[in-house]
Amino acid sequence: MSLANATTNGELNMHIKIQQWLSLMLVFAVLVLGGCGTSQSAAVDPANSSTAETASSPVAQNPTSQISALPRLEGKATVVLTVKDSKITIEVDGSNAPITAGNFVDLVERGFYDGLVFHRVVPDFVVQGGDPQGKDPNFPVERLGTGSFVDPETSRVRYIPLEIKPKGADTPTYSKIVDTVSTPIELQHTPGAVAMARSQPPDSASSQFYIALSKLPSLDGSYAVFGYVKEGMEVVNTIQPGDQIESAKVTQGSENLKK
Repeated sequence: MSLANATTNGELNMHIKIQQWLSLMLVFAVLVLGGCGTSQSAAVDPANSSTAETASSPVAQNPTSQISALPRLEGKATVVLTVKDSKITIEVDGSNAPITAGNFVDLVERGFYDGLVFHRVVPDFVVQGGDPQGKDPNFPVERLGTGSFVDPETSRVRYIPLEIKPKGADTPTYSKIVDTVSTPIELQHTPGAVAMARSQPPDSASSQFYIALSKLPSLDGSYAVFGYVKEGMEVVNTIQPGDQIESAKVTQGSENLKK
């Protein structure tokens, strides 16, 4: 191989590595909670109130006792979202993600998601919603992405831990990112996967969720999938920023929710 060819190949490899690094940075930026746009990448803002509080949240301080106090889904449940007068049916998997699934089903039963909007749409990537600030019709959609569920009983934000279950494991792992190259996991980011958005700390998810529009293996092990769209993916694919969740209802499996 000539020196000229070696130099060209070296530059090409360096260019590819830079592109891969930038792609990973974009993936993380889009899913964090502190957002500035509906379809642009969102940057984590350490001064953001929800992000700053997460660093010293009760889950981070005492994970075992806090996990036991969170809602759990023991088994599966079916949730139907109505968006643009059409149904999106989600199978929520409490067998593999009991805390994450329990949090979602509990919020659905509270009517929390009724009237909220999808504030972030990234084509071929995700649609994201669940910010309670979206219930205010005067709140600009482009400023959504920082809100969380405040438990009326405690007047504090309810955070849930990052919950990832390795294949074949009896229980999920909590509060840490799982390397899926060495540890395959049960719930993966295939098209229609429903998962929790969060900011930088692993235990910072609260109410915002997203639906994967394509296969996203780069998110596996870092973001908690808790269910899959079983019917209505054609509706999900048409969602635009500002589209409202007209209603969210548990149609099956509500008896599996333990509070």
